[in-house]
Amino acid sequence: MRLPRFNPGNIRVRSGGGRAMPGGKLGCGTIVIVLIGALVFGLDPGQMLGTVESIQQNSPTQQQAPSGATATEICEQNQYSLETCNALSSLNETWEPLFREAGIPFEQPQLTFYQGGTRSGCGSAASSMGPFYCPADHGIYIDTGFYDVMARKMSAGGDFARYYVMAHEYGHHVQKLTGLAGQVRSAQQQDPRGSNALQVRMELQADCYAGVWAGKHRNLIERGDLEEGMRAASAIGDDTLQKQAGRRVSPESFTHGSSAQRMEWLRRGLQSGDDNACDTFADLKR
Repeated sequence: MRLPRFNPGNIRVRSGGGRAMPGGKLGCGTIVIVLIGALVFGLDPGQMLGTVESIQQNSPTQQQAPSGATATEICEQNQYSLETCNALSSLNETWEPLFREAGIPFEQPQLTFYQGGTRSGCGSAASSMGPFYCPADHGIYIDTGFYDVMARKMSAGGDFARYYVMAHEYGHHVQKLTGLAGQVRSAQQQDPRGSNALQVRMELQADCYAGVWAGKHRNLIERGDLEEGMRAASAIGDDTLQKQAGRRVSPESFTHGSSAQRMEWLRRGLQSGDDNACDTFADLKR
């Protein structure tokens, strides 16, 4: 997928800190919906830690922009950061008009690149947890070394797979701005037993929103992109990850949905290019 170059004036981006704060606990206090950390892609932090650290030590893509660097300098650190900034700029340009048409106030998320660990409005986080969205500070946090993990350990490489990651996190930002995240959080507090099922719906909707963004730019999609996206969605399904970990597939423990569900909702967004097609809560309203 060939995205236009990012517009520095259209993105909020910064370079984050180094190592994670000791003793910090990732989470947003009363925010029950975990939209951050390993749960974004169903990864087990304990399993991922060694893999990510070894890749960070050897990957030529890992650099850190100096404090006070401009958006352009931060975005041009490496291929992955440039792709991510291009995606962020495109996502802003795609979603802002939709919010304006709906009469909902829009605020751009802030993208933070970091290595090793960082502290967000939701607490401290390590790279082993993967990309995450923090609703407390409207921030998307990415250690680009995770993209090497996707390619080497999950067979989910390719630029479209990486764009999918960014667009999925942005989908959580959309949920925050529309108020859906708050509504679901309240429902989870009222019925903790149904918390996982509601979280799955949140994640599948974020997948669909990622597809909507791509669907609105079908003219930029290249041969092989759709396959890359579907491979990535399949690789991060809860059932697939449980099988790879040698565990019994346990649907009641799912937090993000099965591989088939994630592929289906990503595909639905791609084919429709319409955010109205992403109502994963529709059957609950009947």
